[in-house]
Amino acid sequence: MQKWIQKFLVASVAVITLGVITPSHAIWEGLLDHSSNAKAQFSGDTTSQLTKYIETQNESVISTEEEQTFEEYAFAAAKEQAYLKFGSRVGPQISDEFDDVIFPKMQEAIEMTVNRLDNETTNSLAITENPSGDYAEKIFHVYNTGTKQDVIRFHVRTENRPFDGYYYNFHYHTYEDQFTAHYDLGEIYWSKNTPPKWLS
Repeated sequence: MQKWIQKFLVASVAVITLGVITPSHAIWEGLLDHSSNAKAQFSGDTTSQLTKYIETQNESVISTEEEQTFEEYAFAAAKEQAYLKFGSRVGPQISDEFDDVIFPKMQEAIEMTVNRLDNETTNSLAITENPSGDYAEKIFHVYNTGTKQDVIRFHVRTENRPFDGYYYNFHYHTYEDQFTAHYDLGEIYWSKNTPPKWLS
């Protein structure tokens, strides 16, 4: 009788989880163990209790994914777009300073801007992809997917200062002043040599 129940449970879990959970014999032997712990944990209808447990776990995974805030998504996407723009020649040279100095200020600017928006607008925000190459400034923009209007634009300008060398000036612009003001995030020194083009 015990083998029949074990086979039934294995088949039930395989069907319920669509094969996502691979049954292990050790698990099922533990479920069918007649010790007081097993009886207390799975008293009554073992299949329905196991089904409830699996559904609870699946709901918890789904709700965790849905709870990701715009800021969490934006921070990950922003860093990805920045490093895509830097490319393999610039990225390794400036990554430490970017991560330590510039990126925290980017995060702060995103948070401050998003906190001033209503929930409906915040739920419609996304990050642009494909940063510009050559020596163009665009890293990424945060925009409203409904209106297609930018909310905040993050740029980096390459500056050549005579007798000093090349600097990367990181800054942003916001919709609140029609993108006219220049909000500084900081700068990173490159060298006296001409830097490579973005995306290279």
